[in-house]
Amino acid sequence: MKSLEEFIVLFAEQFDETDASNFSASTIFHELDEYSSIIALSIIAMVDEEFDVTLKGDDMRAAVTIEDVYNITKSKA
Repeated sequence: MKSLEEFIVLFAEQFDETDASNFSASTIFHELDEYSSIIALSIIAMVDEEFDVTLKGDDMRAAVTIEDVYNITKSKA
């Protein structure tokens, strides 16, 4: 399993217009202007490709911070 810091970098790469400096473990990603259902699908695809874990829409809705998504991913790995 990759570290939280590596996960944050991969997470940030899903956003085209938001600067990487805006991302940390405690970032409330739902509040980012660029966040949308398309970005959520992109994150789900990234997690599937990088971690071989299938996240569901409910997982994304339940998560508040990037660290929450990481912990959900880790628990399913």
